[in-house]
Amino acid sequence: MIKVTRQTDPELAALVDEELVRQEHNIEMIASESTAPLAVMELSGSVFTNKTLEGYPGRRFQAGSEVADKVEELAWKRAKELFGAEHVNIQSYSGSTANYSVFASVLEPGDKILSMRLDQGGHLTHGSPANWVSKIYNHVFYGVDKETELIDYDELERIAKEEKPKMIIAGASSYPRLIDYERIAKVAEEVGAYFMVDMAHIAGLVAAKVIPSPIPYADFVTSSTTKTFCSARSGMVFCKEKYAKILDKGTFPGCLGSLMFNTMAAKTWSFKYAASQEFHDIMAQVVVNAKCLAEELQKYGFRIVSGGTDNHLLVVDLREKGITGKTFQNALDAVGITVNKNMIPFDPEKPGVTSGVRIGLTSVSQRGLKEPEIREIAAIMNQVAQAPEDEENLKACKAKAEALISRFPLYPAGSFDD
Repeated sequence: MIKVTRQTDPELAALVDEELVRQEHNIEMIASESTAPLAVMELSGSVFTNKTLEGYPGRRFQAGSEVADKVEELAWKRAKELFGAEHVNIQSYSGSTANYSVFASVLEPGDKILSMRLDQGGHLTHGSPANWVSKIYNHVFYGVDKETELIDYDELERIAKEEKPKMIIAGASSYPRLIDYERIAKVAEEVGAYFMVDMAHIAGLVAAKVIPSPIPYADFVTSSTTKTFCSARSGMVFCKEKYAKILDKGTFPGCLGSLMFNTMAAKTWSFKYAASQEFHDIMAQVVVNAKCLAEELQKYGFRIVSGGTDNHLLVVDLREKGITGKTFQNALDAVGITVNKNMIPFDPEKPGVTSGVRIGLTSVSQRGLKEPEIREIAAIMNQVAQAPEDEENLKACKAKAEALISRFPLYPAGSFDD
């Protein structure tokens, strides 16, 4: 797949080979990651990379767009059918730019946004001081109940009535439970706010219909197309038909310039694939595997935030194990299991240390791992946690992890033969 690169830049080709080996031999469990199908990688590097495009089908600013128009229109058709949406815009470069497109469409500088706290599950683009949007809009936040670690909907409603935001955002990057979209939609309607859902993490689960969809309830639904959707690194936005024109204008020229049409072609393929029985079965197994891992870790004495999970990820509180998220992340990485350190609700540790880790089950489920293998992973994790800085312990765990994942090829044999 990198034949020309291998001839013209052996140094870079060697790094690509090194990364392929890393992925093949690692148990990838970062919740925002998935494995791109071969067709997605083919299309991401296709001749559509050569085409500059601005505007929409039939209204492009460049000539020679007739084939690209057919692709984008096909993508619209497939995406709307897949998600049951009235309108879609697939020009966003990522989940973050999908969010920015909505902001550019309906908000003015200084408008108030009510969203979920970053340290309790929200996302940087929902108003974190570290993100530029916090300098443009006025953000207020809701969070989770300290006892249940579930979204405190009563608090959300109280804040909304008190603050009268222009927009309410639901959706998260580290919240393991289902969200009551209907309830939040009613609150938004009552206070006269737009309701936006960021489903970047769960889009694949929604597409496969293994968890409820926010699309019937929200004015706007944004998403990346990686994570559980398992496609190219890009984005998309769905909305009610009444907002179609302002969303399209807010996206281009309001927020974005020329298109990454190669990734749009890859997304077009993925909208078809996500409607397949194969994809549905993988997504269903993702949820089964996540629940299984949560249950197994609890048996080993790990505390699971909110007591479990309803989607593809779980957040583990490590305080009862006497280790930090940073320590556990690094120890697991040393044995070939990748997770990321993560804040837990009301975390006493700093963001660079954390009291927890976030674990995702998408990539391992794509590779075919099921409950027996997930139990093996839980046992390895427990052994690592018992002595995370003991080299002999880590060496033994690495052998177990490698033996496990070697039974499940990342891609079919010969996929990368030049």
